[in-house]
Amino acid sequence: MPKITYIEHNGTEHAVEAEVGMTVMEAAVKNSVPGIEAECGGACACATCHIYVEPDWRAPTGEPEEMEEDMLDFAFDVRESSRLSCQIKVTEALDGLIVRVPEKQF
Repeated sequence: MPKITYIEHNGTEHAVEAEVGMTVMEAAVKNSVPGIEAECGGACACATCHIYVEPDWRAPTGEPEEMEEDMLDFAFDVRESSRLSCQIKVTEALDGLIVRVPEKQF
């Protein structure tokens, strides 16, 4: 199973194994990663699963689609690396993925 590392704003790391086919958000919720609230359950209807994708992982995770970009307008401290974790599907190619959870979500 692919491994994903979530890094809190204070540097605390949470390395979890994710099943292929689930989303980065679902893996976080399943493993109780702090800061990933996912209030809409992954419907891309809120921004409570906002993350920053590390530079080396931006291409493998892809670009946000229009609906995701619209939802990111509701997130705090949006950056070029911002994504909604509910919109990133876990694949074998994402083994080792590193993302950061924004400070505002704690």
